[in-house]
Amino acid sequence: MKIFLAGASGAVGRRLVPVLVQRGHQVIATTRSSKNGATLGELGAEPVIVNALDREGVLRAVAAAKPDAVVQQLTSLRNMKSLRRFDQEFAETNRLRTEGTEYLLDAARAAGAQRVIAQSFTGWPNIRQGGRIKTEDDPLDPNPPHSMRQTLDAITRMERRVTDVPGIDGIVLRYGSFYGPGTAFDRGGEIVEAVRRRQFPIVGSGAGIWSFIHMDDVAAATAIAIEGVPPGIYNIVDDEPVEVATWLTELARIISAKPPRHVPAWLGRFVIGESGVVMMTESRGSSNAKAKRTFNWQPRWASWRDGLIHDLARDGRGVSHAAA
Repeated sequence: MKIFLAGASGAVGRRLVPVLVQRGHQVIATTRSSKNGATLGELGAEPVIVNALDREGVLRAVAAAKPDAVVQQLTSLRNMKSLRRFDQEFAETNRLRTEGTEYLLDAARAAGAQRVIAQSFTGWPNIRQGGRIKTEDDPLDPNPPHSMRQTLDAITRMERRVTDVPGIDGIVLRYGSFYGPGTAFDRGGEIVEAVRRRQFPIVGSGAGIWSFIHMDDVAAATAIAIEGVPPGIYNIVDDEPVEVATWLTELARIISAKPPRHVPAWLGRFVIGESGVVMMTESRGSSNAKAKRTFNWQPRWASWRDGLIHDLARDGRGVSHAAA
């Protein structure tokens, strides 16, 4: 199968390329830099240097590739610094989700591609009413914090467009919160180090529910989706949605750090804004039942807890101190 992978040098792309190559696919992988292109070539892909927001460049690249499937993994989050300015921090990613996706859809139709697979997110976009765990059939939040509205609108628009393309099987993968290699939850990652320094407190009740997914499970599930599942929207998360207070406390234990501090919600708003407080106290988790049933897929790391212990609590001899 010939696959055009847009955003191949991002967190998902770097894990996905070798999986697809190992499964026998030909991968045409886009990036904006020649340095990243060289890395993608070493992973077994055919690199293409193109700006995803250059419509004509995207049309030319996809036409030259003549792919069976087009995969959208475009984000721009490496320099995110503040949850208070959520929409501003996500502005470039929102353009990639809307304009970038539109260009890829136009190019896919023109090139005769049969499938389009696009990255989305599940967690804070879920409606904050009713049960703790949401499925793909539940509505998204009709009234998100003001600082998150542009981002949720971009997600909604992208999902609607991808799943409503005549003549193409459109698949949206709503990933949970990433952990594992190359993420903020990796060794030396931003969140791990903040927890180690006790700079990532539990805000308010800490009762917000997060759904995690290990990067290796992201790559495996995405490969299955590319190879052939029915069109639609799928949550790609592990089996254990968890409250923020629980995962933060457990992460501190796993890395042998002191327990996280607690701060009231009113104080948290000064630091992380309303968006951050909502994520810490009101977010709903997500069910993976549809993906497991349809993909015949089971995450290797069914629990974020086991995955974190494997990734973070081992010394050079492979001994897990947290489990000892």
